[in-house]
Amino acid sequence: MPLITSDDIIETYSKLKQRGLSFIISKFNFNSRSRTLSAFDHNDIEASNWWNIPSIKQRWNEKISGDKNVIYENYVLDKYYPASNNLKMLSIGAGICSHEINFAKSGKFSKILCVDIAETLLDQAEIKARRENLICMEFLVTDIFKQAQSKDEYDIVLFHMSLHHFKNIQYLLLKVKEWMKSSGHLIINEYVGPNRLQYPQAQINSINKLLSLIPNEWRSRFKTTILKKKVSGPGKIRMILADPSECVNSKSILHLIHQEFVTIEEKPLGGNLLVLGLKDIAHHFYELNEDKWKVLQELFVTEDAYLQEHDSDYFFGIYSKELPE
Repeated sequence: MPLITSDDIIETYSKLKQRGLSFIISKFNFNSRSRTLSAFDHNDIEASNWWNIPSIKQRWNEKISGDKNVIYENYVLDKYYPASNNLKMLSIGAGICSHEINFAKSGKFSKILCVDIAETLLDQAEIKARRENLICMEFLVTDIFKQAQSKDEYDIVLFHMSLHHFKNIQYLLLKVKEWMKSSGHLIINEYVGPNRLQYPQAQINSINKLLSLIPNEWRSRFKTTILKKKVSGPGKIRMILADPSECVNSKSILHLIHQEFVTIEEKPLGGNLLVLGLKDIAHHFYELNEDKWKVLQELFVTEDAYLQEHDSDYFFGIYSKELPE
């Protein structure tokens, strides 16, 4: 587990160009909560995120729902709640609430409570929800452990890329079981890979092979002229400085869920190679021509081959408190 890597130096410079000196300075705050907030609590972040590539979204839709055009929110409601109304959802670590808004648009919910410590993101989400007259949505800026919730209240508890930010996952899952109805569902769309993104060297080697498939003209890092030539993975020190909560206990997530809940379905989503392979160069693939499309398809085939022999780092899962009748 390296403390510092070459990626740390390059990506620190990239973040300086992308988000300015004040962002870099914020990472030397002794308060770990403040460092976590500095990673998320902004409304003007510009980044090149792999999950924003439309083809990646369609790829994950297909892995979950079987149809690249069917988002998981619609898949869940059509399969598990086809004739339901007055549903209640708790979303923990909701952020900008894009998925919660998709759920709300179904008209099936009387309450969707979005909880996060990032006030700016929830403010943005609330503005959008009010603009679309989604009156079922509620927003709460707090630490979920400090907020009392009613027992047996929620039909759905959602973690969308947020559970891996919690250290005491088992305690949180026990609280979730209390808050869920007996017929309720826990839904995750989560990173469940190595803690602190400390990937094994064999995985780093495979990521670099995938990176070599991308022509140099689409390898310049976002807002810089730096060519992405090689990946080394993040060092532990940068992970802790950048966001002390990032992937702090991610490797335990599936094991602890399986220990406390009944598995209804799980879908491996991959991401093992694409996440670092496309980091900071994803913007080149937001809009595709024929050549870029061919490159992406080659990347997808490469990752799928890797997944034949390795566990997925990202999972979609649906779980219940009890065995379904």
